[in-house]
Formats: sequence, structure tokens, C-alpha cells
Amino acid sequence: MDFDQLETFLEVARLASFSRAAEKRFRTQPAISSQIRALEEEIGAKLLDRSGGKVSLTAAGKLFLRYAEDAVSARKAVIAAIAESERVPRGEIIVGANEGTCLHILPEVFAEFKKRYPDVAVNIRRADYAKILESVIDNSVDFGVVSLPVNDNRLTVVLIHRDELVIIAPPQHPLARMKSANLAEAARFPLVLPKAGHTRDALEELFHLHKLKPRVAMELDSSELLKRFVAADVGVGFIARSNVLEDVAAKVLAAVPLADAPIRRDLALVFRKDKALSRAALAFIDTTVKRKNVDAIRQPSQA
Repeated sequence: MDFDQLETFLEVARLASFSRAAEKRFRTQPAISSQIRALEEEIGAKLLDRSGGKVSLTAAGKLFLRYAEDAVSARKAVIAAIAESERVPRGEIIVGANEGTCLHILPEVFAEFKKRYPDVAVNIRRADYAKILESVIDNSVDFGVVSLPVNDNRLTVVLIHRDELVIIAPPQHPLARMKSANLAEAARFPLVLPKAGHTRDALEELFHLHKLKPRVAMELDSSELLKRFVAADVGVGFIARSNVLEDVAAKVLAAVPLADAPIRRDLALVFRKDKALSRAALAFIDTTVKRKNVDAIRQPSQA
């Protein structure tokens, strides 16, 4: 067996899906199935149960999982240790972030980082706020990029990006002609809102404070879908300004500042306080802070 097979097995076990593991590993599903089959033949036991349309670990698979995780972790540790001895950033970093951050905030960071440190592999895991923090805590990712505030005293928080929420509407919409609009003016129209998360929570609180009853036309769990439905005139929406710069430039959407209820959406890099940071990890923090051009503010997390 090789580490590629082990990492494929761990991905299938984590996602409980051959097809999703294939997407994550940038392979075809038959290639993933072939790797697992070869691994099972070498082990001499069935590791995954594919009956009933579900993928689950067999008893042998659960036992093998612990050894596979230890082997992959040991490999990462020895690569990091050797890199430390050579004083050259090598190895791998894994970063968790949501869709909007992956598409609009991180690409320039990763491009700069790869130019400076081509020997460091970068892996991105897309997830929502709660899952990102959970992954940082359980060490399945090295860093998370999430909206502030972060209230967990186990984490170090480094501010990397300042942003604000804006109203978005089609260019022909009445709101699009305004230099700014208040919340009540936006709430007169059907709204396209995120299904959950920090933005939705902040909006619900503001609607309550302003005694407004919004008409929700649609709830979506994708910022890109939200933009597309607003562009199609299903309703107006709210999104971070950085997520619509290209759409506004292309005249697909109009972005209107909130006049009476500004909502900040600052992003931070988070990682475990007790994590032993490799040279690659330290280089990533340095690159991210410098590239985003925000003074590094290590904010004490609250319990």
C-alpha cells in the first residue's frame, strides 16, 4: 500500500461517499474504487460496506482507520520535521473556508504563497462557519478563515480582511439608483437571504431592532446562487462588498451601502493556540496578513 491509497481511504471514510471523495481527490470515481479495492485485497479484508446505497466502515475498516490516520499524520510530521531542519518551508497546509471566501478572498493569497513557497502543498476544504471551527479544533485543518467574532479561548485569531455588508439588486432595480438605502427601504422588496450563518443572524437581529417584517422570497446556502437569483430579479439581497466587486464592474448587479444599519463582516485566520506551527504555517500567516494589507491584530478570544 502507499500513502495515496491511505489518503483516498481516509477521504472516502470521512465523506461516506466515493463520488464526493473523487471530487476532493480530483480523480474519477472508478479510480477511487480501484484504489480501495487494491487496498482491501492487500489487507485481506473488506474495509467499506457499500450495501444499501450507503458507504460505511466495516469492523475491519474501523480498526484500519486508526492506523491509516496515524500513518498519514506520521508522514506529515516527518516531512515537517525535515523541513524545519533544512529551514525551508515544505510539507502541506490545509485551510477551511466558506464558498465566498474561497472564491473572492483567498485566491490572491494562495497565488502569492505558491509563488514564494512552491514546495508547500495547499489544500482547501470548503465548509460553513461551525464546521470550519470544528475542523480547526479537531486538527483536521491547520487554519480556518471565518467571520468575526470568534468566541473560543482555544483559538488564536488574526484579523486579515475588513469588509461590510451591502444591499445588492439588479441594475434596473429602484434601489440601484440610490447612493445608499436604509434597512426599511430594502425590506419593502422581496428578499433573497442566506439560509443560515453570521450574515443571516445579523440581519434577523436588525430586522427585529427596526421592527421590520421582511418578505423572504428565497433562502439559499450558497453566496454565488444568492447573487444569481438577485440578478434574475427574484428579490434584493445582502452580501459582503468584496463578493460582488466583479459583478458590479460587469454591471450584472448594483451594490448599495446600508445607510442606517452598517454591518461589518471582518474575516480572521484562526488556529489552535496549542498548535506547534511549522515554518510553512508561519509563512502562510505572514503571507496572508501582508497580502490582505491589514495590520495583524491578535485578538484575545472570549470564553
